[in-house]
Amino acid sequence: MVILKSALLNKFPEISFGFSTKIGLERKAPFHFNMSLSVEDNPIIVKKNREAFFSALGLNDNQIVFQKQVHGDGIRFVESGGFCGESDAIVTTKKNLGIAISSADCPAIFIYDPVKEVIAGIHSGWRSSEKKILLKTLSIIRDSFNCKPQNLIAYIAPCISGKNYEVGEEVALKFDEQFINVVEDKYFLDLAALNYDIMLNFGLSKENIQVSNICTFDNKELLHSYRREGVRSGRALGVIALKGNC
Repeated sequence: MVILKSALLNKFPEISFGFSTKIGLERKAPFHFNMSLSVEDNPIIVKKNREAFFSALGLNDNQIVFQKQVHGDGIRFVESGGFCGESDAIVTTKKNLGIAISSADCPAIFIYDPVKEVIAGIHSGWRSSEKKILLKTLSIIRDSFNCKPQNLIAYIAPCISGKNYEVGEEVALKFDEQFINVVEDKYFLDLAALNYDIMLNFGLSKENIQVSNICTFDNKELLHSYRREGVRSGRALGVIALKGNC
């Protein structure tokens, strides 16, 4: 099994974090090592995939909180595992509770405050980015837990790169031109750069932000990509948890 880690989050032994890939349990095409029950993969296989992935992070299925990601700006505070409803961001202070963010191109963003012991996971596709879900999540944890921006640690997991993420003109016009590249009348949106800029403007320190340089679209052997594989694409999960005594 290949699990991607964050060099930045790895500096904190009280954090468990991992981002799944296509490689695990010798799963084959088309779904490979898939974490989603919402594609056409066999649910029994998916559950076994999840169990193996969670176990590698020191967690079990009951310790994971899932959401139905709807490309909105809903944010949920959670205190227990299981399904928490429709939203695209989850926040918790509970120990041994993993926040799961599903992705197959969209940025999955993970936040940790080592001072206030708060974690958050955000799914920020273009619709959620337009609605400023990351900024809203950062504002909520600042206001609710008195988190200081300079203390926050952030990781943007592998997502589709700006050079590969073609959007229509109507979508491009919703964003600042610094995040749009126009090539032969085609529009390309850099969501990772956009979310990185939001964090800097909010007050996070550059040294406390890690942006993965792995593109989901380019890395066919390693990562799921809906843009590349269409409806037969599997999904990755990124999971972050605060460790604690059971």
